[in-house]
Amino acid sequence: MRNKRILFFACLLFITTFLSFSYAGITTESPLSIGQTLISSNGVYELGFFSSNNSQNQYVGIWFKGIDPPVVVWVANRGKPVTDSMANLAISSNGSLLLLDGKHGIVWSIGETFASNGSRAELLDTGNFIVIDNVSGRTLWQSFDNPSDTMLPLSTLMYNLATGEKRVLTSWKSNTDPSLGDFVAQITPQVPSQALTMKGLAPYWRSGPWAKTRFTGIPVMDETYTSPFSLQQDSNGSGSVSYLNRNFKLPHIKITSEGLLKISRHNGTDWELNFVAPVHSCDYYGVCGPFGLCVMSVPPKCKCFKGFIPQYIEEWNRGNWTGGCVRRTALDCLRDSTSKDVNIFHTISNVKPPDFYEFSSSVDADECEQSCLHNCSCLAFAYIHGIGCLVWSQDLLDAVQFSTGGELLSIRLARSEMGGNERKKTITASIVSLSLFVILGSAAVGFWRYRVKHNVSANTSNDACSSDLTPQDFSSLCFFKMNTIETATNSFCLSNKLGQGGFGSVYKGKLQDGKEIAVKRLSSSSGQGKEEFMNEIVLISKLQHRNLVRILGCCIEGEERLLIYEFMVNKSLDTFLFDSRKRLELDWPKRFNIIQGIARGLLYLHRDSRLRVIHRDLKVSNILLDEEMNPKISDFGLARMFQGTQYQDNTRRVVGTLGYMAPEYAWTGAFSEKSDVYSFGVLLLEIISGEKILRFSYGLEGKTLLAYAWESWCESGGVDVLDKYVAESCQPSEVGRCVQIGLLCVQHQPADRPNTVELLSMLTTTSDLPSPKQPTFVVHTRDAESQSKVLITINEMTQSEILGR
Repeated sequence: MRNKRILFFACLLFITTFLSFSYAGITTESPLSIGQTLISSNGVYELGFFSSNNSQNQYVGIWFKGIDPPVVVWVANRGKPVTDSMANLAISSNGSLLLLDGKHGIVWSIGETFASNGSRAELLDTGNFIVIDNVSGRTLWQSFDNPSDTMLPLSTLMYNLATGEKRVLTSWKSNTDPSLGDFVAQITPQVPSQALTMKGLAPYWRSGPWAKTRFTGIPVMDETYTSPFSLQQDSNGSGSVSYLNRNFKLPHIKITSEGLLKISRHNGTDWELNFVAPVHSCDYYGVCGPFGLCVMSVPPKCKCFKGFIPQYIEEWNRGNWTGGCVRRTALDCLRDSTSKDVNIFHTISNVKPPDFYEFSSSVDADECEQSCLHNCSCLAFAYIHGIGCLVWSQDLLDAVQFSTGGELLSIRLARSEMGGNERKKTITASIVSLSLFVILGSAAVGFWRYRVKHNVSANTSNDACSSDLTPQDFSSLCFFKMNTIETATNSFCLSNKLGQGGFGSVYKGKLQDGKEIAVKRLSSSSGQGKEEFMNEIVLISKLQHRNLVRILGCCIEGEERLLIYEFMVNKSLDTFLFDSRKRLELDWPKRFNIIQGIARGLLYLHRDSRLRVIHRDLKVSNILLDEEMNPKISDFGLARMFQGTQYQDNTRRVVGTLGYMAPEYAWTGAFSEKSDVYSFGVLLLEIISGEKILRFSYGLEGKTLLAYAWESWCESGGVDVLDKYVAESCQPSEVGRCVQIGLLCVQHQPADRPNTVELLSMLTTTSDLPSPKQPTFVVHTRDAESQSKVLITINEMTQSEILGR
């Protein structure tokens, strides 16, 4: 009898414990409290409250059941722990999932669910935590759409350029702190896509482009590899990658707080690591710099591609390879690019394809080569099984050579780099040609000097002009000799370097009469070729306005192409706006003056000059400041002219800087003055806030600048957007008006944006403004306060293709 009683009480205790600590689901009547858990029906996953590092902080999370130490795969309230023992996870009366503290304050929620008659939350066998409608059974929210640092089988990472939605993995801050860390794992919108790990705003590791069943930068993914991934992309600007591996126990992908991307599984007793990156020195992004090749040897080493030499020899020899390599012999892009006597391709095997590739529709390897050969801006190509033709028109960055695996990469070189008798013949021919050129050139220069002597100043009276230009076209320009510029810049000394762009470098110089100049030196590997260089000369020489930078002259000798500008003492606007100390010098009146000055310059380009010009690359770094902090628009290499009554054009080559591009231009190539107005709107919000469009992230939801500006304007008229360091010097009504103008400029439809005439009127009068619509790049999330988020791209470089990252 006594034994029966003991057995009865043991059973009662077990049942009571089970009912107290394990729930089948969360409903309005049955919230989940600390100490209670949900367990998936297959017993693999468990959801409940957990604390990390024995602290008082409590988080709601999902982990693998029965694994010690616990492996957490999802966290709800990453940045908002609860410390109240009475906290619980509950379903509200309107069907939303809420995390409440002991005082019923909302710590975290999934937002509005629009349940027809209430909802319930369940933990599925896949590890997906869902909220479903009680009546229809429709899924209202799921944790798979809101991943933390872990990807489980059947979950996806994705992007959608049209809506701005992006699904990524974000690391924990540390092994014991689940708040947002420094590392993000994602897929890129390039075609084809690739996996990318970011550390802050900088690329950290990448997989190489996807080739149907494998990532080309991961050599273990060869023909024998059974891929657990499925990657899809469509023509509407969206893509996703799914993890489908369910053949092993507890498989998952995690981005760690140290930046390691790990694929693991459990063998029943221990964890097995199937893949981890980065682990090798060559895995780290861009370790050998542009045109550098990281060789996976022991020890690893960097070497320059054939035909290239280290840019900074001393640094390179000391093991600092980040400066990369430069061409030893420049490509002759001025001659017929199809001539076999000009350029040739050198092929390298077992290579991880470099970044910034562009997909070409070539049908086979021969056509791929011919496509690159006929395009002088094409620097390299690769025909890859499973992809097709990839070409490169920018610096070859993050290239790795494996001992086995990898792809064939063909790099464009001058034929003289291939050596042998051909090189001797080329050298001999070059000497003869050069001699004839010198003789004829001397005669031409003498005649030229006689013709243009009255147009040349005292400092440049002995300077020569390139035969590409005529005095009739550029009578206001001076033509400088290369040795004059070398003397002025102290042979382009690094101490005189003002900045670096996609075109090359800018140096400060001083002429013999003491006049200071800025010299823009086009890089041989630049995306800006002769067409853009000539474009900039033509445009700036014909445009004169106090808010446009003034060009003094140019120099074209051999492969050297240089533009000489008036020197701006205060450099570019970004050197002030984004510097923690210098930003204090830009009080609100100065910022407002800069905003108006840029708008006046833009009005001149669009309406008041004899040429109608679309800039196409308006951004903070292209606004220069004179000694009185007056703004001057610069860098017209990408600008386009319109003729007559033409007001819109279209291009297949989308150029500009991601983040500043209007939607219609980024997606279809259509540009007009309204696309410049969009860029101005982004620029305006950056000036007001003192924040970069690509770096701004506000709050735990990571609201971006457009989202934050929209929300601030809706709630408080936009005053909150202003840089806090200059708040005391502002007029709130003026700031709010500028925020509203900025939002009008970034409207999705070009017709909804003001033209430049209306824009300047808005900035210089107090007339009533129309109300902006919510920008398309800003979409509502599902939290209770209708937070917003925006499409953010991560490369601040000027791109030649929108398909770049």
